[in-house]
Amino acid sequence: MPLHKGSQKPDERPVSVNPFFGEANPVGGMTEAPPKHRLPDAPLPPTTAYQLVHDELMLDGNSRLNLATFVTTWMEPQAGVLMAECRDKNMIDKDEYPRTAELERRCVAMLADLWNAPDPSAAVGCSTTGSSEACMLAGMALKRRWSKRNPAPGARPNLVMGVNVQVCWDKFCNFWEVEARQVPMEGDRFHLDPEAAAALCDENTIGVVGILGSTFDGSYEPIADLCAALDALQERTGLDIPVHVDAASGGMVAPFLDEDLVWDFRLPRVASINTSGHKYGLVYPGVGWALWRDKEALPEELVFRVNYLGGDMPTFALNFSRPGAQVVAQYYTFLRLGREGYRAVQQTTRDVAMSIAERVAALDDFRLLTRGDELPVFAFTTAPGVAAYDVFDVSRRMRESGWLLPAYTFPPNREDLSVLRVVCRNGFSADLADLFVEDLTRLLPELRRQPRPWTRDKEAATGFHH
Repeated sequence: MPLHKGSQKPDERPVSVNPFFGEANPVGGMTEAPPKHRLPDAPLPPTTAYQLVHDELMLDGNSRLNLATFVTTWMEPQAGVLMAECRDKNMIDKDEYPRTAELERRCVAMLADLWNAPDPSAAVGCSTTGSSEACMLAGMALKRRWSKRNPAPGARPNLVMGVNVQVCWDKFCNFWEVEARQVPMEGDRFHLDPEAAAALCDENTIGVVGILGSTFDGSYEPIADLCAALDALQERTGLDIPVHVDAASGGMVAPFLDEDLVWDFRLPRVASINTSGHKYGLVYPGVGWALWRDKEALPEELVFRVNYLGGDMPTFALNFSRPGAQVVAQYYTFLRLGREGYRAVQQTTRDVAMSIAERVAALDDFRLLTRGDELPVFAFTTAPGVAAYDVFDVSRRMRESGWLLPAYTFPPNREDLSVLRVVCRNGFSADLADLFVEDLTRLLPELRRQPRPWTRDKEAATGFHH
């Protein structure tokens, strides 16, 4: 007969048929949860602590079914082993970990070559925690170059971009006191218009940002046309405005699948480029890359030389200590795949995206905005005449099957347009694509029977802007 709790002697351990969940510990086995907002009074056994955290995380969504995120959710096991071996190495300490630093240098050289730098050996760059930090660094360089041109006293710098930029550019303008001049969307144009961008430039413009792969719909902005418009502006006014290309996603897609597309350092006006290693660079988060065409594009005074942990190190970053694991994983992936491997992976991903888009369009309930033929990403909305449900209903119902399908409203001047977006990544197989389309098709009859779309908070949208 089991002992009642009140009859248990103080020095006796509870008896359990389950060797783990009945394990004695300071919080009474698994019958009492540890405190969540203060430190426990005593330590837990490692297996207990692990299980508590593990079990709570089971309530997260499945990252492989997250169609909102651009971030890599699958890597080869060998990459995971390398990352585990390097997670204790401090990336900033290049003197103590010279081989990790060398792998970072090689990655920068490979990207400079991939992006057609005039002299890859002269290009400068660094790893970052992601594209957001890389964009901040690029913006800082643009602002410093502008300030060295001796603007009028009290002049306020401005940065020109499309309204579709990732939120990190709004943060940059806020943090560094730069006026954000944004080109709005118009009609079926969902990104920056080159002529409209040039019209916003003046003597206090530090640069123009072009997006190679908009997060809203996966489309490329016309970087070459943007540079041509700025060339014409310089001929008319003498204003020499540099371009930064935010290639967070497209920088690791276009070089392999769109080789004839001119968007990179082949354009003399492009001063800097960033990409996310943890997006279509195919590395787990978080790693990004920022590159400048040459030393003149990155003012020397922004590069700090720190005597730290035994050596003199040049550093240009907002972060300091961070693990070397992601940089090592990036080098592993470059080495593992090469150009042909990247081309095969990205082509497969694009093929999957275009296939799903075609099948979604065939359902007749939806209208495509993009088809996945640039980034492996497409956006769609409900077709004219569909009144029983909206994109937010679709997103909500697909979540019931485990799919995280983002729904959101476009920015000015297209707040009237609400869409769904599918991001296809490495590991999103044709089999998963079939399951996605099957689940979407299966729920449509129920949605069509609704009397009207569900009410919702008009300011709320499902997460999408990763």
